[in-house]
Amino acid sequence: MGMRVTTSIEIRRRLAGGLLVGLLQLLAAPRSDAQYFGQNKVQYQSFDFKVLRTDHFDIHFYPQEQDATAIAARMAERWRTRLGQLLQYDLKGRQPVILYAGGPQFRETNVVGDIGEGTGGVTESVRRRVVLPFAGPFAETDHVLGHELVHAFQYQITSGAGLSIQQSPGAAVLPLWFIEGMAEYLSTGPSDPNTAMWLRDAARRKLPTVGDLESSRFFPYRYGEALVAYIAGRYGEEALRNLLVTGAKRRDMRRAITEVLKVSPEQLATDWHQEIRRSSSAIAARTDSAARFARRMERVHDDVGHYSVAPALSPDGRWIMFLSDRDLFSIDLFLADGTTGKVVRRITETALDPHLQSLQFISSAGAWDAAGRRFAFAGVKASRPVLDIYDVQEERIVRELTLDRLDEAFSPSWSPGGNAIVFSGLKGGILDLFIYDLTKGSIRQLTADPFADLQPAWAPNGRTIAFATDRFSSNLSELSFGQPKLALVDVATGAVRRLGAQGGKQINPQWSGDGRSLYYVSDASGISNVYRVDLGSGGTSPVTNLYTGVSGITALSPALSVAQSSGALVFSAFENQGYTLFRIDDPKALPNPVLPEATAVLPPSEHRDRVAAVVADATTGLPSGRDFKTSEYKSSLALEYVAPPTLAAGVDRFGTHVGGGTALVFGDLLENHNLITGFQVNGSLRDIFAVVGYQNQRHRLNWGIAGQQVPFLSGRYAEGFTTLNGQQVFAQQVQLERQTNRTVSVFTAYPFNRAQRLEFGAGYSNISFDREVQTAYFNPNTGVFLGEETIRGPDPAALNLGEGSVAYVFDNALLGATSPVIGQRYRIDASPMIGSIRMVQALADYRRYFLPVRPFTLALRVLHYGRYGRDAQDTRLTPLFLGYEDLVRGYGYRSFDPSECQPPASDPNACPVFDQLLGSRILVGNVELRFPLFGLLGIGHGYYGAFPIELAAFGDAGVAWNQGESPTLFGGSRPGVASAGLAARINLFGFAVAQIDWVHPFDRPQRNWLWQFTLQPGF
Repeated sequence: MGMRVTTSIEIRRRLAGGLLVGLLQLLAAPRSDAQYFGQNKVQYQSFDFKVLRTDHFDIHFYPQEQDATAIAARMAERWRTRLGQLLQYDLKGRQPVILYAGGPQFRETNVVGDIGEGTGGVTESVRRRVVLPFAGPFAETDHVLGHELVHAFQYQITSGAGLSIQQSPGAAVLPLWFIEGMAEYLSTGPSDPNTAMWLRDAARRKLPTVGDLESSRFFPYRYGEALVAYIAGRYGEEALRNLLVTGAKRRDMRRAITEVLKVSPEQLATDWHQEIRRSSSAIAARTDSAARFARRMERVHDDVGHYSVAPALSPDGRWIMFLSDRDLFSIDLFLADGTTGKVVRRITETALDPHLQSLQFISSAGAWDAAGRRFAFAGVKASRPVLDIYDVQEERIVRELTLDRLDEAFSPSWSPGGNAIVFSGLKGGILDLFIYDLTKGSIRQLTADPFADLQPAWAPNGRTIAFATDRFSSNLSELSFGQPKLALVDVATGAVRRLGAQGGKQINPQWSGDGRSLYYVSDASGISNVYRVDLGSGGTSPVTNLYTGVSGITALSPALSVAQSSGALVFSAFENQGYTLFRIDDPKALPNPVLPEATAVLPPSEHRDRVAAVVADATTGLPSGRDFKTSEYKSSLALEYVAPPTLAAGVDRFGTHVGGGTALVFGDLLENHNLITGFQVNGSLRDIFAVVGYQNQRHRLNWGIAGQQVPFLSGRYAEGFTTLNGQQVFAQQVQLERQTNRTVSVFTAYPFNRAQRLEFGAGYSNISFDREVQTAYFNPNTGVFLGEETIRGPDPAALNLGEGSVAYVFDNALLGATSPVIGQRYRIDASPMIGSIRMVQALADYRRYFLPVRPFTLALRVLHYGRYGRDAQDTRLTPLFLGYEDLVRGYGYRSFDPSECQPPASDPNACPVFDQLLGSRILVGNVELRFPLFGLLGIGHGYYGAFPIELAAFGDAGVAWNQGESPTLFGGSRPGVASAGLAARINLFGFAVAQIDWVHPFDRPQRNWLWQFTLQPGF
């Protein structure tokens, strides 16, 4: 039968849901943030987890932290009782808690994704798992544990009985300021000197409204805690639960405020601001700015909210080391002039160094030796603590001390002779003092008890060490841990005695040059200031009297340094929502300030809630722990996520289509094992997409196995007149070609560090083909249906393919909101294929990002992808295409017009301008100069300014060729193509990056400039 075609339409559909494919891609990308590039989350250690079962908790721990876990388990039961009283709610079911011995191990957890160094704990919403490390001082661990358990209460109170957060979003829909503020307030109480300091600073600048708190400009923990404290103080703590429930129900906290508090959010903020200004003005009258007492060192930032912390003056005061985010992308160690603060050089580059995981910037400061040549600072490498020794004259790290027996190290201090270093070390969740003998290469533990011993400073006489400890303010039997106080420990005997300093916290001791007195930081007045204590008389006197406070990033962070030979003093002060360094050349004693009693209390000063009393009660709800049982951890899988089921139906000229599907995700409690299953039906059994995959993340070498069936459907429709049984009829014909890919694959990845990994994979694929032609006949005059016929086959032979792959990936690029900003990334990949087709697919992709002048990024890329071997040109393989928007812009296949083809007479069906983009091998080069628009104009704060919009000028070039050919730049016949233009990228609130290109393709006959739109970040 012949048919003259009058209309022809071709379609090609992949019959698989995007969600299911995305899940499989995630499964096939072990331990990295992306399948192609992405930095690694390395599990340097394999933890042998046990389970400590209390009355209501399953505490997951490993043997190294067993002693500390016994304490934390009792704290957890006490917090359950406390929060049950405050929220009038009984937490149902057994609550899982997962403990790690220190921050580096915590950041290896599989339970949640990437964890920043500033994160003290996490409560995930799916299975209500609380995950946290031991924080050093048990008082801080207790606080973090209480904070996270508030989240557990929030999730359960606002979720339907038996429903996960997916079915009932609950607390997840509420703004962070309320969720985190409530957790911080209920775990701390109304007295918080650090948050009160933030409020006083904001009172001189801008206090946030309720709407402001929903933006990233205002830290939700501090300001959220302050507003929640005000609500509890004025309306009672019962208002917090009512706001929680109503806000989750309405999915609108502003509406909940109006309903529960009977006041508008605007009026609430106005009343709150009045209380803050009232209390702040009373304090301002009796205090002053840091510049009144000290000289501001050179500004390292013109912006608000940046960090310059952990100062360390050289003994002669000539140099200073400090930690700062002055280069925006990470907190690094800098060497500066000790008098002016002018930066001489950057010592570390943690954003790009794949080996250096942390500088312990929150809890540690470095120290100079007595000669002022060597500088010791703490860090984390390969998840183990280290002490690095930097030689200022040689400008390099000359020695690295690996502390394998410990979990973290903080605040080193040199012995006067320079042959030993004392530091505070976290071991199994307990913070003690250790001495490293540089001559012998050995470590001696100086203190050994559950008390927190931190920030040691070696005395000039070499016989004693000053430090801060909570041993004098704590009660181990009641697990009541108080503020740290100053103490001295005898180096020879380990005997500890308390110093006579009075009041509040006492941290960060620093010796005077003569060894007769100590400087330290205390909040005895309700505000953290520098004090001096005379070791002979025990008398104390303040050296500063700040309106805000002398502070590092947290209340216990080091903030003070003294040059022993010159007597100069440097401290970091909180102002303009950040931390600035100030120097006093000749410290003088000041009169003791007389401040309001409620200086450290969050407004309103008169609280009518029970939080303070409940948090201060150490015994209610505290079990003995003697009946707790320990068992082995069993990694049983449980359902964690159900993709919303879908059902759809439709009719088109290719037939009636019915489809639907879902996906199920299973995992064990520690997320060491994951199982994904999914299916999608698309009309018939032959058109089922299905996937099942398993991933094992228990060890550093991750591996997995997956199987899937993916159907593809291609169709062509035609209609016209033909003959049937000798009569002319009108025919409609549908030609369907079905391709079904069935694949089984195994994959593994071994990360060397955060930036480097090796990937291996192997798989088997069966690709089958199914052809059919459906023809319907109609009377050409009346349109009466005359009949139809279906012809199946002949089907092409199925393909059976075996494929292996090996790839080396490096990625230390720092990703911005729209594109990578600095660093480099490259991937070298080879994938041999055997069976019905034999070839090797090779890939080399190199990208580099420079910051020649901030905030401009010069981005470069060179990419080659090709098929090599016997069947590289097999016609069953789809040719590679050079004109995709992320390769060479201006040549997208949808942008071509038939008039551009200009076929030669020898081949009227050819289209040279398009065919030059096709081949079995491609080579691409890109260059782009990109910059953040608002950041360049100084509108707003941070690198991107008020909104993440990026502009760029670019040039693209590429060439495609086949086996047996070569590009013209290598002396061959295949020409390349190029384009140039301008691009704009906008981050769509974290969901995607929209890119608009105005591009001029140089190698198209009828196109000068054209627009392109894509959803993708810059290369």
